[in-house]
Amino acid sequence: MFLAALDQTIVATALPEIVGDLGGASHLAWVVTAYMLTVSISTPLYGKLGDLYGRKRLFQFAIVTFLVGSMLCGVSQSMSQLIGFRALQGLGAGGLIVLAQALIAEVVTARERGRYQGYFGALFGVSSVAGPLLGGFLTDNLSWRWVFYVNLPVGLVALVVTALKLPANGAPRSKPRIDYLGAALLAASVTCIVLVTTWGGEQYAWGSSLILSLIAVSVVLLGAFIAVERRAPEPVLPLHLFNLRTFAVSSAVAFIVGVGMYGTISYLPYFMQTVNGASATDSGLVLLPLMLAMLLASMVAGQSISRTGRYRIFPVSGMVIAAVAMFLLSTMGGDTSKTLVTGYMALLGVGLGFCMQTLILAVQNEVETKDLGVGTSAVNFFRSMGGSLGVAVFGAMFNAQFARNLPSFTHQLSEAERAALRLADPAEYAHYVYRFADSITSIFGWAAVVLAIGFGLSLMLRDTTFGTGAIHGSGDHDGSDGTRTIGDRVVAH
Repeated sequence: MFLAALDQTIVATALPEIVGDLGGASHLAWVVTAYMLTVSISTPLYGKLGDLYGRKRLFQFAIVTFLVGSMLCGVSQSMSQLIGFRALQGLGAGGLIVLAQALIAEVVTARERGRYQGYFGALFGVSSVAGPLLGGFLTDNLSWRWVFYVNLPVGLVALVVTALKLPANGAPRSKPRIDYLGAALLAASVTCIVLVTTWGGEQYAWGSSLILSLIAVSVVLLGAFIAVERRAPEPVLPLHLFNLRTFAVSSAVAFIVGVGMYGTISYLPYFMQTVNGASATDSGLVLLPLMLAMLLASMVAGQSISRTGRYRIFPVSGMVIAAVAMFLLSTMGGDTSKTLVTGYMALLGVGLGFCMQTLILAVQNEVETKDLGVGTSAVNFFRSMGGSLGVAVFGAMFNAQFARNLPSFTHQLSEAERAALRLADPAEYAHYVYRFADSITSIFGWAAVVLAIGFGLSLMLRDTTFGTGAIHGSGDHDGSDGTRTIGDRVVAH
């Protein structure tokens, strides 16, 4: 899982060197998009296949696929090859992300899951920080190709450990029937959504025929997917899970976390560069307190859940903290100190750290064992889709606000253009910085509203006490004593 999360960010600092070596600058964004696309598509598929056939061999397959993709990325001789191999790498990464979490849930007690999910959250935070730094170090001291080669030794060790330590697959369900049509419709719909969020407002106008057509096609495909899932014997995403309150609420909150987190934090380095005059390196480091706070908060939440068996307080308080932090970010201006920004970012990290892994934990302890992989993958999937939508929506909002605030500027100024304007017309430069800051902070204000909605939804989560026994997935029912039993877990209403 660490490798899969690392590769979402490690490539960013190597992109200029990749273009210099392979060319194809016009297709550069696809080095990242291809990876994220196949991760998003494969995540729910791995979850379902793991439920049907067992997770050990599927996990090993995902590791091998990821390693082969990494090796081929490293030896790529053209931009088109690199993009194709990044897509292959993403197919493996989707399995690493969801199966690692499902495997832990399969082999430890309900209460101990909290501890390990906390570790996963910490790994996510570390990889998010380490990715750009490690990518820059490898590119500067070795080659951009080592951004991919670095996965090989770690992945090989992981492959050996899984072979020796993971329990063997159990017998697959009797005559499992794979939902090929549902999988194809979901993959096609996700592809259209990712293309819309990638191209909209960048390569094509939001009102262009291509973008509108992709939106229409994605809606039609999504409707067809839902219709197929209603009748499929083994649906990729069983719709009956949405009848479980914790699953439905956790999925919705995960989507909102994705919108609020991924849709906005990418603008913070941009704010620091343009408004505060920070260097590219310093502006990237502004995310460090967020990730470190996320790491610590995730571990604290996991340890607490393991001790007490109670989880609800963390997503509820996390959404409040994240919404407050986002509101504080919306108050920033040209005179906001870096120290204050650091504090706001750390506060946001605490909120997100309390939320992200506990939502997965809540779902794992709500669904039956036969749906463990599907439930785990669903939370990851909805968070990823929320992030894609958030990036697109907030990007469009920023561009519209920028055009209203600075109608005399036809584009956002580069670093060199800002430096020239500062020398030529200090007053105009100050006006540009002030209005630019307002364009970005308005996004944070709307993100605070979105996260506040997430807080309201999180209040609907069940106040569950996780037990210390094994999980058998024997079904769930309401008892006459005011409790709810999920498998062999007793849940307080």
